[in-house]
Formats: sequence, C-alpha cells, structure tokens
Amino acid sequence: MTQPNLPSANAPVTAFAEWRDYFALLKPRVMTLVVFTAACAMIAAPGTIHPFLGFTAILCIAVAAGASGALNQWYEADIDALMKRTANRPLPAGKMEPHEALNFAIALSIGSVAIMGLAVNWVAAFWLAVSILFYVVVYTVWLKRRTPQNIVIGGAAGAFPVIVGWAAVTGDTSLLPWLLFAIIFLWTPPHFWALALFMEADYSKAGVPMLPVTHGLANTRKQILAYSALLVPVTIAPAVLGLTGWAYGGTAVVLGIIFMALAVKVSLSKATLAKDMAAEKQLFKFSLLYLACLFGALVADRLLLA
Repeated sequence: MTQPNLPSANAPVTAFAEWRDYFALLKPRVMTLVVFTAACAMIAAPGTIHPFLGFTAILCIAVAAGASGALNQWYEADIDALMKRTANRPLPAGKMEPHEALNFAIALSIGSVAIMGLAVNWVAAFWLAVSILFYVVVYTVWLKRRTPQNIVIGGAAGAFPVIVGWAAVTGDTSLLPWLLFAIIFLWTPPHFWALALFMEADYSKAGVPMLPVTHGLANTRKQILAYSALLVPVTIAPAVLGLTGWAYGGTAVVLGIIFMALAVKVSLSKATLAKDMAAEKQLFKFSLLYLACLFGALVADRLLLA
C-alpha cells in the first residue's frame, strides 16, 4: 500500500508535531461513536467480564479505531488538502511528516490487536484486526476513489466493533451481534449520503466519487430513502425475534418512525445549494442521535432484564 504521490498531498512541514496533532489523527469524534456502540454490545452480551479486562477491551477498540483513522488520513492527505472540511488536518496542514503518521498508526494497530488477544481473547482480537484492515484496505485504498458504493460496502468497517465488543465478553458471536452489525451497516449510507449532499462541491473538487457527484442529488435522495426503509425493520428485528425486550423494541419503533419521516423529507427536497439543504442537515444530525439512542436502549433493555 503506497500513498498517492500528488503535489498537493501535504504542505511543507514547518514545526514538530504536537500531541494535539497526533490526537487529531485519531479522528476522535468518529472514535467516540465506535467506542460507544462497542461498549453497548459488551454490556448487552450474556455473561460477565472483569472490569479491568472490560476497560482493556474498550481501550483496544478505541486505539484500533484511532489507528484506522490515522492510516486513512495518511493515505488521503492529497484529498484532505482539497476539501474545506479536512484541509486543516495535521498532514495537509503540514504539521507533521507523512512517515510520522504512518509509523504512529502502524504501532497503534499492532499494539491494540496484540493486547486484545493476550489480555482478553483472540476471537475479539481477530475481529479487531478485520475491522482495521477492512477500513484501511477495502474502504480507504480500494473503494473510496473508485466507486460511489464506497460508503455502502465500507459501512462494514464501522460495524465490526460491535462484533469485537460482544466477542470480548463471550469469546464467540451469535445472531444478536450480527443484527447490530447489520443496523450500523445499513445506517451508514443514509447517514453519510446526507452529509455528502451538502458537501457535494467539496467531494467533486477532490475527485471523490461519492454518490451525489456521480449520480446526482435526486438519485442520492432516493437511495437515502431506500436504505432508510431497509434500516428501520432491521432495528426492530431483535425485539421481534425475542432477542431483546420491550424497552429496546419500543425505542426502535419510535426512533424508526422519526428517521423515516426525515428520510421522506429529504427525498422530497429539491435544494441544490448546501445553504438551502435544511432537511439533509437535519437528517445527518438526527442520524447520530438515532444510533446513540438505539444502542443506549439496548443497554437499558439488558439492565431491565438482568
């Protein structure tokens, strides 16, 4: 895997990198959601785990997610330099050398998987390694610059941590964690395409084949509605199958109705300028709350049934 060698990939490095720059490489906002869903899966899993081992597992998941983000930024420094949203990241802003970011990310990747295996179990470590490789190799290197389906297939990268969290407690996987995987997998396209709609100009400038760039705004809005229609029944499935109780099931139904209403609103939108895309921005913001509340309800359900 080699980094694209474009002249605009990085600005000249003018100073030594600070700890803030290394922290920014980890994509902390993305990491937070990954860690939260994985922690919820751990709590929902049957059985118990020693608090110290549970903390270790969460730390390994967080570090691995950060390592994936750092490898992503190392590889995409040229793209980041062309987009307003990412131009101030450490590499395009010239705050560190590319090899520093690469070495940092590789060390975190190997360390997180090794510690997960040695301290917790090797099933969780295996899925943790898969999550890193999927995000970096499949999504970042293979898909993102080549196909508008990058987000659809790449959504699995953000879904694997729930499998890791579950396996950390049980040492195996079962139907419920894979349903949780499916929820995040199907949630990812409407979440990111809502963002891509009002960031279309940036993606177009950077040459990233996101769906609004390749297939237009109207088609993207239809796809958001279609994936939302697939997502909501899957979120309710754990309750229907008797894998969760009423607390989770009721929450999934209410949240699903709101999510579908917002998706319909987006599908009916005719806005072409980012400043006019209120419906799209509303769906994007709610989608974050939606996933957090859904997994929070999973935890509440588990505690009520305990």
